[in-house]
Amino acid sequence: MTEEQAVESLRAVEVEGRWSLVGPGPVGVDVVNDYLGYLADRGYSPRTVRAYAFDLLAFARWLAAEVLGVDDVSTEVLLRFLAFCRSALPPGRPGGNVYSIRDGRNVGYAAATINRRLAAISGLFSYRQMRDGSAANPVPRGGVARRGAGERSGLLAHLRKPKQRSRLRVREPRRLPRGLDREETTALLGSLRTDRDRAIAGLMLLSGLRSAEVLGLGVRDLDIGRGWVRVIGKGDKERRVPLDPDVAGLIQTYLFAERPESDCDTLFLVAKGPNRGKPLSPAGLRTIFRYHRMKAEVPAGHPHALRHTFGTALAEAGVDLAVLQALMGHDHVDSSAAYIHLSPAHVRAAYDAARDRQRAQ
Repeated sequence: MTEEQAVESLRAVEVEGRWSLVGPGPVGVDVVNDYLGYLADRGYSPRTVRAYAFDLLAFARWLAAEVLGVDDVSTEVLLRFLAFCRSALPPGRPGGNVYSIRDGRNVGYAAATINRRLAAISGLFSYRQMRDGSAANPVPRGGVARRGAGERSGLLAHLRKPKQRSRLRVREPRRLPRGLDREETTALLGSLRTDRDRAIAGLMLLSGLRSAEVLGLGVRDLDIGRGWVRVIGKGDKERRVPLDPDVAGLIQTYLFAERPESDCDTLFLVAKGPNRGKPLSPAGLRTIFRYHRMKAEVPAGHPHALRHTFGTALAEAGVDLAVLQALMGHDHVDSSAAYIHLSPAHVRAAYDAARDRQRAQ
């Protein structure tokens, strides 16, 4: 086995709901598995623990290739890893000759991906220092993170301890999320052929659900008669959102005619193949949308784009900001306010009002 094959043989696996790194890796990699177990014990969502596992897998593979152990990691080593992420060719990219107009790069991982990896590494070494007070934390600390308007609100907000941010970060471009226009929405929805897929898209487009929230729905979470759906959002926060009558009809048809026989309470199940009757996975949902956005020739037709379309439509309709926040399940009102800026109608109305006041002077 070559050195490169040995590095690649280290992998992230899930056993009984717990993630760990398995295979030959750098010296001291056991602390990574302890940390992943600690995250699971603290009640982090399985998706979050999985993301941390794969981010730390990438770091562990890099350490192994550099013949470094976990105890050898210093600030200088982390800077080298950062430089590697900025220049590496991500898996699946055919070659460095493909230039991204959106990101302005043809090599390297996206800034958000790099920052997520660095956040996982920061959490790992904070955990190691918590467990062993004599262990140094190589992650450089910066100033206190600024609070948004939503974080400053609340009766006891002044008692919250400010979070200290890491100085090991990549500047991320701030872009507004993009919704779909009417033609794109019609084309994407028109390409869907099953009531299950139409119901999934309808819950995102007309109730504003995230893809993870849709996949986490149980049959008992629906109150079709009263037109409500119970949603468990980020951080296990529960909310109730209205259910569009047409979407409710699609769900009813799906339950009676399409949904496979299963003991599983999850609403949306795999309809065909060896996994028939099992819950639809995030990868399965991505495959569905990947196929249909190519078929409908709507490149922006990602699941989250439907949620953004919902938020933009609410803003254009003049829905109160607090109601928008409740429907979208945002922790902070700042996230909801972004949809007002997304709405061309609101921007134009504000511009016209300001211009009229200026002319009247």
